[in-house]
Parts: sequence; structure tokens; C-alpha cells
Amino acid sequence: MSSFADPSPIAVALDAPDLSGAVEIAQQVSTSVSTFKVGLELYMRYGPEAVHAIAAAAPGRKLFLDVKLHDIPNTVGGAARSVAELQPDILTVHAAGGAAMIQAAVEALPNTKIAAVTILTSLSAANLDQLGIIGPPMDAVRRLAALAVGAGATALVCSPAEVAGVRAEVGDQTLLITPGVRPAGADVGDQQRVATPEQAIGDGADLLVIGRPICAAPDRAMAASQLAVVANSALSIRSPS
Repeated sequence: MSSFADPSPIAVALDAPDLSGAVEIAQQVSTSVSTFKVGLELYMRYGPEAVHAIAAAAPGRKLFLDVKLHDIPNTVGGAARSVAELQPDILTVHAAGGAAMIQAAVEALPNTKIAAVTILTSLSAANLDQLGIIGPPMDAVRRLAALAVGAGATALVCSPAEVAGVRAEVGDQTLLITPGVRPAGADVGDQQRVATPEQAIGDGADLLVIGRPICAAPDRAMAASQLAVVANSALSIRSPS
């Protein structure tokens, strides 16, 4: 996990309307974060160009390709192989796609951490009921986490509300990635299950995905720096040297 904590355990979600804006954000905050997340909107609009541009703008940082693959195993395996030349450090798939699908992605990209998304942080308990997912979010997330790790996933995406339970389920070797992280008092937007950086790391998160609190800040560099201090302090308390 150390590589994702240097210089801080933060992945910036590059929330920008165009690639030039995403590159600008990456350049402004690269000294404070370990990872940049290229999401579905940016990748669908610009394709591999987006990854190459971010890598060039912030050399030495990790690349998190968050496209949440979810299809039959053969298709997901092919899609994963299609991004091999981009050498993403992390690639997301949906845990709900099942063990064979996850395994196909793992086999296609052996040098990439395949991160299985458990339950989207935008979904509440009421939403899960509507979808027919049995039990409270914690139960569903733990089931999906165990399935994904059993299929070879080396990372999981879960909300801060479930990260302690997931850590207990899968142990210490799996990278836990938590979106839905907000500084105290910040607008939660469309997220339903959120926590502060201190809470998320204290409960076992390894990498915090933070978008709008950095990208929409008047001074992005300052916002990223301040959040890095908070995250690193929480990490040092959890794992004192």
C-alpha cells in the first residue's frame, strides 16, 4: 500500500468538463496526491488520449482507470486487454458481474490491481431494497467483497460506511478504496454514504477518492495540500512508525 500513500493516500477524481481542464487540475495538485482517477465520462469522451495526457501532466503518479466494467466474462476480459498498453495501476469492474467476470479481468491485466466495486456510494438502503438486493448495505457489500477477493481482485471499492466491515471480511492484503469522502461540513452532493478523511482512514481505508472538494475549490492546490495533511495524519495514527 505504500506506493498509494506517497505523498498522500488520495486519488483525485478529475471532475472537469474537458481534457484540458483535467490536465490543469492534475498539474495543480500533483505534489499533494498519489493517484489520479480518470472516470467514465472523461474516458468515453477522449479515450486513451485522456490517460496519456494525465500521465504526461503528472509523471510519477498512479493512474486509476475507473470505467467499472460489467459484462460477460469474455467481453470484460477483452475490454481489459484493450487498455493494457495504458498500464493503469488500478482498473475497476463491478463485483456484481460475478466471479468469472472478475477473474477474466485479473487474467487479462496481471500487472494491474483489479478493483471490484461493491455497492455504489450513491445508493441508499432504500435504493437497494428497490433493486431487490437483500439485507442492509453492509451485508451486501461484505458478500460482494468476499466474492471478488476470492476471484482474484486485489482491491475493492466501498463506501466509508462499510470500510471497517470490509476490512474485517478480507484482511489486510487487499487495497481498500473509498469514494464518498468529504471534509467535515462539506456538501455531500449525490453521495449517500459518506465520511471524513479521518473517519475513513481510521476505519481501514487505504486510498481516498476525492473529487469536488478539490476540483471545485477556489484554490485547488491549497485544498489538496490541506487534505493531504489530514489524510497523512490519520494514516500515521492508524499505523505509527
